[in-house]
Amino acid sequence: MISITTKSPYALKALTELGRTGDAGPVPIGELARRRDIPVQFLEQLFATLRRAGVLKSQRGVKGGYSFARDPSRITVLEIVELLDGPLGRDAEGVFADAASAARTILERTTVADIVEREAREAGVAMYYI
Repeated sequence: MISITTKSPYALKALTELGRTGDAGPVPIGELARRRDIPVQFLEQLFATLRRAGVLKSQRGVKGGYSFARDPSRITVLEIVELLDGPLGRDAEGVFADAASAARTILERTTVADIVEREAREAGVAMYYI
């Protein structure tokens, strides 16, 4: 079936925040969690999975935190979803298989960098109306 839990959206929110920092160095997980209103322990579990998969790297110590192990433009949303929620559309049949295929296509061609850019663009548009 098509199943995306809260893991993937929360991880993408945090990865987007991490992407906004650019190359400022490792960002503490508590700071990412606070900025995006995500429970720290939950985010720690998600980031541990992403670190083991080679999406993120971590640094310990006072100036520690997380940073991207790969360029965000090479990390697809589908990769994040499948790392955290399993294969999208596994065992789907009929119209659900078609829906899963469509979702996979969109998520596969959307990167973390695309989401960072989209969020920045939407924030810029919103600021003009204030």
